[in-house]
Amino acid sequence: MKKLDQQYRERIRNAELFLQLETEQVERNYIKEKKAAVKEFEDKKVELKENLIAELEEKKKMIENEKLTMELTGDSMEVKPIMTRKLRRRPNDPVPIPDKRRKPAPAQLNYLLTDEQIMEDLRTLNKLKSPKRPASPSSPEHLPATPAESPAQRFEARIEDGKLYYDKRWYHKSQAIYLESKDNQKLSCVISSVGANEIWVRKTSDSTKMRIYLGQLQRGLFVIRRRSAA
Repeated sequence: MKKLDQQYRERIRNAELFLQLETEQVERNYIKEKKAAVKEFEDKKVELKENLIAELEEKKKMIENEKLTMELTGDSMEVKPIMTRKLRRRPNDPVPIPDKRRKPAPAQLNYLLTDEQIMEDLRTLNKLKSPKRPASPSSPEHLPATPAESPAQRFEARIEDGKLYYDKRWYHKSQAIYLESKDNQKLSCVISSVGANEIWVRKTSDSTKMRIYLGQLQRGLFVIRRRSAA
């Protein structure tokens, strides 16, 4: 009985020591995982903040591009002069002194487009504003023009519900397409994402990404064609 009682007490003591060791180990693991979770949370918060700032910067640049395009095309951005009434001067009134205050400096534009795109837009505007003369049957203007010869040709392009509607077809994310540029380059691409006013495509040759704005699709700077996913 004494031997059994001694073994019983020894096992109780060992069990208590094992419980204490396991409890300390669990507490250390808890503190370690809590610190790792807090660090991961802070890293994710910083990453999210940087992504939001980058997205806002891209939207700001896009809005500035659209504003510049509207100023070049004159779409509802012209400041109309304010009409003022001029009263007749009475015979005894003094002659008004002209205002010699310094005129405000003209506003400066920060051109975000390339020189080639600006010149192309100006040429298109000049052709649209120039009066059309009757063309003779033998003149080149009377001949049917090919799609590449019509600079004023515009395509219907818009984005709805995360999908692109272009040339009477719908395009979605991860869809395989052909991207044709004005210099007759044909690239095999995949739509990686669809934004609010632009899409991102990824080249299948080198996996580089390109951003295409809706204005570029509407003006025909880039043309999208469907292709099979294989």
